[in-house]
Amino acid sequence: MDLIGLLKSQFLCHLVFCYVFMASGLIVNAIQLCTLVLWPINKQLFRKINGRLCYCISSQLVMLLEWWSGTECTIYTDPRSSPHYGKENAIVVLNHKFEIDFLCGWSLAERLGILGNSKVLAKKELAYVPIIGWMWYFVEMIFCTRKWEQDRQTVAKSLLHLRDYPENYLFLIHCEGTRFTEKKHQISMQVAQAKGLPSLKHHLLPRTKGFAITVKCLRDVVPAVYDCTLNFRNNENPTLLGVLNGKKYHADCYVRRIPMEDIPEDEEKCSAWLHKLYQEKDAFQEEYYRTGVFPETPWVPPRRPWALVNWLFWASLLLYPFFQFLVSMVSSGSSVTLASLVLIFCMASMGVRWMIGVTEIDKGSAYGNIDNKQKQTD
Repeated sequence: MDLIGLLKSQFLCHLVFCYVFMASGLIVNAIQLCTLVLWPINKQLFRKINGRLCYCISSQLVMLLEWWSGTECTIYTDPRSSPHYGKENAIVVLNHKFEIDFLCGWSLAERLGILGNSKVLAKKELAYVPIIGWMWYFVEMIFCTRKWEQDRQTVAKSLLHLRDYPENYLFLIHCEGTRFTEKKHQISMQVAQAKGLPSLKHHLLPRTKGFAITVKCLRDVVPAVYDCTLNFRNNENPTLLGVLNGKKYHADCYVRRIPMEDIPEDEEKCSAWLHKLYQEKDAFQEEYYRTGVFPETPWVPPRRPWALVNWLFWASLLLYPFFQFLVSMVSSGSSVTLASLVLIFCMASMGVRWMIGVTEIDKGSAYGNIDNKQKQTD
């Protein structure tokens, strides 16, 4: 390991990133709370301000991926489609197999210039996660319980609110509902067999109802669906901890722009269309594992400097008082003060570990557990 690689793996560097992220995140959350007074006066201004505030937080994670770890993502797409990217609203259907697949999606949104306004259909529990969950609340993310009887009306109502959103956005859906694991895949294919559906090798059976209601509610304001199939070269198994340690990964993503008029309006036909889409995604993944490339022309959108500039701004604002505080505690010589400092470092370590643990595959949903097996429906 070279000197820079050794430096990136040190806990002190991780502590700095964690401190800047958490401190700036709480400041941004407080500002977002203050902007609530704008909602009844000027809803569109509220949305634009919170889109920028959201960028202040989410771009810090993109900075770790692009600038700290140097991870590269190559897009394979039809050259006729690329002029549309970033210039229109779109529903993004992304496979859910890797710990940092969401981060690669954010990186793409950042390079297209629409990261702050990106949306996602996420499980309700994430709404209560400090900083990111609270941030999402103010930018009108869609939260669901994954119990369709409860979600049908609330999800549809939230989606309809996005019809008059003032700026372009990507709306991300992980139709599989949870990250891929071999155990979940086995249970999912049992469900597919019971329903008479074709088996998938590299994906879980998609849950179609959330996709169908999203297409129905946004059909006239979203001109296309982006089918994104992500993989990593050389069988890399990327993790957020690896990104934090500065490890460089090489992602490939096949993006197909599908016009909304090609998607059936009828719910049953839309569900059948989505199942067919996942069979195609499975074939693309199989071809990638065989050849190491996706179809179409490779394209690397240029990296923008703003994620790095944003982090440097917050670091310059917050690190000086932080280090001043540390120096004063160490120089005091008090055993109680030093014990408090050790306690702070332990709590910080636990905080870093917790934030990483949220993304870990083996700590995902209870999909496939015996108690939940009967709940696996579309």
